[in-house]
Amino acid sequence: MRNQKFTVQRNQAPAINAGEFMIGGDLRVTRLGFGAMRITGPGIWGEPADRAEAVRVLRRAVELGINFIDTADSYGPHVSEEIIAEALYPYPAGVVIATKGGFDRPGPDKWVENGKPEHLRSACEGSLRRLRLDRIDLYQLHRIDPKVPAEDQLGALKDLQAQGKIKHIGLSEVNVKQIQHARTMVPIVSVQNRYSIADRGSEDVLEYCEKEKMGFIPWFPLAAGRVSGPDSPIGRIAAQWKATPSQVALAWLLARSPVMLPIPGTSKVKHLEENVAAVEIKLDADKMKELDSLARAS
Repeated sequence: MRNQKFTVQRNQAPAINAGEFMIGGDLRVTRLGFGAMRITGPGIWGEPADRAEAVRVLRRAVELGINFIDTADSYGPHVSEEIIAEALYPYPAGVVIATKGGFDRPGPDKWVENGKPEHLRSACEGSLRRLRLDRIDLYQLHRIDPKVPAEDQLGALKDLQAQGKIKHIGLSEVNVKQIQHARTMVPIVSVQNRYSIADRGSEDVLEYCEKEKMGFIPWFPLAAGRVSGPDSPIGRIAAQWKATPSQVALAWLLARSPVMLPIPGTSKVKHLEENVAAVEIKLDADKMKELDSLARAS
């Protein structure tokens, strides 16, 4: 059933109510961002079914107060970055575009790690061109390629940073030991791991990020409805609050930690607005405890 209470109007910019976080101490972003993986075709491959709607989604995200947009050269590949530039360039003041490199894409739903320094340098140069940027504010190593020494991969990013092509460096899908090792070579300001109310496998990484004041960017934040579906325990409690399960799952993430930067993605303006309306849901300690117990039991 369409949520009636937690909705947004055309003239509102509610994302700012999620609060802000300073990535690297100098990039001020709204804590509810937008993940641009889904503005591509099936299998994260090729053009989206409705490119004009994808452009509208990005522009509406900024209207709603979102200033943190996460993408990667591998989304499409290249398609997501191209649509972001089409929709938003010249970028409004304060908008932070984060992208990633470290994968080859041989086909739909196929991902092959490639951490060779020459690949990372080429990937970054390509992202700069497609995004029409002189410098990428946050460039993330999409995966640490086990076939390539981590020193070589991070060394390539350090060189790009020294050249002024990237400002800050982040990691994705790493454990605490890998983060600590990476930080001996280059400053790390953010970590992007899979995490949701249904998936706590990175709890120790989140706690490390909290302690070190690093941004934690949960991908797959709604766990594809596994716990937040309408028939799930969270779905039933969401109905009592006149919210959608996804809204409650996002509200839980925002309440879980001050360094949490959820980036739910969508290819539809209507779904985007529904996600952003989650910032209006306030969860007290009792509600957080109840949702924790429901998620862990499911």
